Amino acid sequence: MTQANSVAATFDLLGDRLTLTILRQAFVDRARRFSQWSDRTAAPPAVLTARLAALVDAGVLARTPRAGSADRYEYRLTELGLGTWEILVCVWAWQREWTPEWTLLPELVHTGCGHRGPPVLLCRSCGRTVTTHDTDVELDPDALWHLTSGRRRSVRAADPARGDARFDEIMEAIGDRWSAVVTGLALAGVRRFSDFRAALNLSPTTLTERLTRLVEAGILQRAESGGREYRLTHRGRALFGVFAFLLAWSEHAHPEAPAPGLRIRHKECGAVLLPGLRCRGCEAVLGRRDVRFEQP
Repeated sequence: MTQANSVAATFDLLGDRLTLTILRQAFVDRARRFSQWSDRTAAPPAVLTARLAALVDAGVLARTPRAGSADRYEYRLTELGLGTWEILVCVWAWQREWTPEWTLLPELVHTGCGHRGPPVLLCRSCGRTVTTHDTDVELDPDALWHLTSGRRRSVRAADPARGDARFDEIMEAIGDRWSAVVTGLALAGVRRFSDFRAALNLSPTTLTERLTRLVEAGILQRAESGGREYRLTHRGRALFGVFAFLLAWSEHAHPEAPAPGLRIRHKECGAVLLPGLRCRGCEAVLGRRDVRFEQP
């Protein structure tokens, strides 16, 4: 049996609003019990159960008996689950800058120097700061077929509870494989409708629908001349860190899977990008235990 593409499996697992909400509350609020997520997300029990089960099956959460109760359980982040913190920080930073939900979001604080606010992306191989302009995206010819084949779950999650920031806007970019790959191709420099279609082998109708959604979400913009060329907006380009960490995490989560055929290479040092985060205040490289979230 052919193993699933690791990047596609990562998009399927983490490209979901309720799943990201579960992980964020596990980190920020130390949520561990079904009842805590149920109260805070208002998700139907069957949907929440399915998402928690998927995270357990993927090794992101561990389901263990609750102390003093043999028939009740709690869910704790595993080492793999803890490794999603950089993805969540980049999602948080994007939401904070590019959505009206920023007032609902917790503040990220570097405990070492006290700096408050988003960090910058760096290349761990050479230590330099990186942006989309500093990298090349390399794609094997058959990689896109593996990334876009297969079916995603069709059940939609309930809205998060009031007072919690939603992930609706970023879901336009990463919430399904087609949109994620179109956004990824745009980050790789693809602009023309014909080039998107050739890379994806999509019908013109389906591709037009995805591109239109991304334009309406402010991720892409059409050429002012009215031609069939699409460029990333500043809002879309700011997703680079999210994609870089999703790709890095996919390799960590699926070490035995075949190479996904998708790489980000740092042009300045020539290495495949292993992303990290650096504090804007003191320029220290950040680890998970070096930061905390403070509720507004």
